[in-house]
Amino acid sequence: MATRRQGASVLEAERTTTRPPPLFKVLLLNDDYTPMEFVVSVLQKFFGMGREQATHIMLKVHTEGAGICGIFPLDVATTKVERVVRFARQHQHPLACVIEEN
Repeated sequence: MATRRQGASVLEAERTTTRPPPLFKVLLLNDDYTPMEFVVSVLQKFFGMGREQATHIMLKVHTEGAGICGIFPLDVATTKVERVVRFARQHQHPLACVIEEN
């Protein structure tokens, strides 16, 4: 960084460090009503997954009760959750999508 003299004193730029934003997990939760194929399509549409990866996550949701769709900054995670829930409700499915701190 450059320094310059002003009168008798020396002015130096302060170095600041920035931390990356905190990250949050976006999870799908299992329910007894949402079809597996719908969950796969949600993972493909909103999380950009291929069919194989989406099927793997869907099976994890089905067998373990929840599955991680991705890890994002809070604003991105919130937007994804809102879009998934809105899409599920439009198709009359109770699919739950939530945020969890990473």
